[in-house]
Amino acid sequence: MSKLFKSLYKVIVLTVVPCVLSATSLFDVKEPFQDGLNVVEVSNTFTDIFEQLDSVKWGGKDIRIALEALEKIDANASIALTDNRAFLVWKGDIVGNWPRPADRDWKAYGEIATAMILRLREKIPSLRDLSENRLYETVVGALMKGVDEDGRYIYSKRAEIMEDGRLLTSVGIDGLRDERGNFRVTGVFMGGLADVAGIRAGDLIMEINGVPMMAMQPGEITAAFSGFNSGTVKILVANESGTRPVVLRRTTVLMTDADIIWKEQLSTSKDQEQEAGILEIIVHRVSDGAVAIINEALGKYPATGIVLDLRASGGDDERAAAKITGLFMGAVPVLRSTLTAQEEIEVTPGGDAVISEDIPIVVVVSGATQGTAEAIASAMYENKRGVLIGTPTAGRARLATRLGLKNGGELEVMNRVIKTGAGRIIDGRGVFPIVCLSNIRSNSQREAFFLNVTNGNFGGRDFNREENIDPDAIRKGCPAIRSGADEDAAAAAVAAKILTDSKIYDELITK
Repeated sequence: MSKLFKSLYKVIVLTVVPCVLSATSLFDVKEPFQDGLNVVEVSNTFTDIFEQLDSVKWGGKDIRIALEALEKIDANASIALTDNRAFLVWKGDIVGNWPRPADRDWKAYGEIATAMILRLREKIPSLRDLSENRLYETVVGALMKGVDEDGRYIYSKRAEIMEDGRLLTSVGIDGLRDERGNFRVTGVFMGGLADVAGIRAGDLIMEINGVPMMAMQPGEITAAFSGFNSGTVKILVANESGTRPVVLRRTTVLMTDADIIWKEQLSTSKDQEQEAGILEIIVHRVSDGAVAIINEALGKYPATGIVLDLRASGGDDERAAAKITGLFMGAVPVLRSTLTAQEEIEVTPGGDAVISEDIPIVVVVSGATQGTAEAIASAMYENKRGVLIGTPTAGRARLATRLGLKNGGELEVMNRVIKTGAGRIIDGRGVFPIVCLSNIRSNSQREAFFLNVTNGNFGGRDFNREENIDPDAIRKGCPAIRSGADEDAAAAAVAAKILTDSKIYDELITK
């Protein structure tokens, strides 16, 4: 008989009167604080969380949020429910024993959860150090693991500012230590304070805040030049004109949802030189902000080819995904959002494409491509508007539902499943590239591959069309590239070849 079973047996024998938690509260509202927590407020928030999670429809699946999931907080904890008792066990010993809450009595669930957290705080020092918002985040994370779903607790904005309030900042200088220990500037952020102060690539920084560079450790230099929140940095700069002091302030670094790289080249048409080039669009997050950046770039640059890089892209905004896709190919179905087996919504952008359909496009994906970015990749593939290259996507194609809580916070649950515009399943499967970069990383491999394509001997399988396949087996055959630099080099070389050779592009786009 196991130690846990023996412990439970002793308690069950002594508990001869069937009991479930009644309307009587575990906590006294007149004495709400225990172990530094306002247990009444915490209990009410847990009640709200249980109620909200119970209201969610999980993409056609029948899922019940269980109290036992709280054991996911720590591997040493386990929770056992009998017909009338709820037990918290720590390393085989019972440390908590309460009446089992009645089914769907979320107030009782909230109180029992709070009582269990109080006991776990006694055993787990790091849990005791958490703020209330971090505590809610931890509990929601455990509940989501318990049902094998994605979700999180989002702080109320007021609490987020009070508890964190940090902004990523920089003085806008890049540089390297030289052989003498001096710090040589290699670049400055255009328009930043260092740029305005006249600091240029090649300048030497001799001192930071009165300390000679040779006396500073690399970590100290990094902390002075960048970090969280603003700060004053006084430096001594030297160049061919002499030395001068410069005072800088670390300013906020703007994180955009998409970046644009224009690779200009000259082409000759009818004996007239005209501007042309490859437009590289790197999407970090599928959002309205990314839509605006991409739309502006497509109107500004006369691209003869486009690279749409979704390798580290995600997001849960289905409308933004439709808008981005619509910029390239107009009003076609981009994705379907599935809430239950009977509820499916097709998402289609309005309006026409903003670029000519004759401009070739390469879409780059990887295992970090997820959410609505997977829907964009699949839409470009299904409508033969872009050649997919890279490695298989994550297969985590979900859309979020946000549920407001009474304490000002929110629950974000990834409960809506994404299908492609044609109705193919992406979640749990992924989108597979037509050209696997990990199999043509060297120059010789790429030359042989493109020679076969040119000669009509491509011979590759399109796994996106095959329903009965093992996604993990495909991923083993097209594994992730471990080095980011190697992946960048392979993606750039393959994309450039496809976009500049119409025969190769035409052959691959029809696959």
